[in-house]
Amino acid sequence: MSGPVALVTGAGRGIGLATAQRFLAEGWRVALLDIDGGLLGAAMARLAQPEATLALHCDVADATAAPAAVRRAAAHFGRLDALVNNAGTAVFKPLLDTTAEEWNRVLAVNLTGPFLCTSAAAPLMAEGGGGAVVNVTSISGLRASTLRVAYGTSKAALAHLTKQQAVELAALGIRVNAVAPGPVDTAMAKAVHTPEIRRDYHDTIPLDRYGLEEELAEAIFFLCGDRAAYITGQVIAVDGGFEAAGIGLPTLRAARRNP
Repeated sequence: MSGPVALVTGAGRGIGLATAQRFLAEGWRVALLDIDGGLLGAAMARLAQPEATLALHCDVADATAAPAAVRRAAAHFGRLDALVNNAGTAVFKPLLDTTAEEWNRVLAVNLTGPFLCTSAAAPLMAEGGGGAVVNVTSISGLRASTLRVAYGTSKAALAHLTKQQAVELAALGIRVNAVAPGPVDTAMAKAVHTPEIRRDYHDTIPLDRYGLEEELAEAIFFLCGDRAAYITGQVIAVDGGFEAAGIGLPTLRAARRNP
């Protein structure tokens, strides 16, 4: 097989798996990386495209294993055109209850992981004339919220890392952007968002709904493709307007619905 190659981390489920499916639908070959071997195996079975996919069981925070996995993907397919740093973890606890171990692990996965993978991928992309990197940040990196001191901080730092990478890797023909999801109907959200929390989110999202994994995948795929050839160093919120909304909008919207 021929055609471009993407490596997607955290691809066992959710946004990562949806992104892998989006690439495959357009004829790309995809390396799927995940720390959970069970999820990764299930994803590979679901995709059922052994010639176009490669499973990489790896922790992106491992300074030895992560770069080796990136190199393996490029060696297996003969090239590497896009990297999607989607793997992430979270601890939802008050600031004063968050331990140093929890803090370090969240930053290791959410920030160090993209640093390691991009640093390993960039020389390989440069050999082929360039490529694209998309870091998956979060709306929590743009707006502070409760119970997310480690997660929000790691994602805010990842947004800045995106700009650093964009500036420094442009000379190699590599574009780097980020997508910041708002509330999305992922397995994690379904597990931790109570009906009350979901109602609160709906009240602050102008489009009045959670996003879909496929909608995030669409934005990621666009940023990796030729149609985004002049876009780099950007953080694009895919959030139904959540980041743009100000205090009082729910009340104003309710007033407009009931004049």
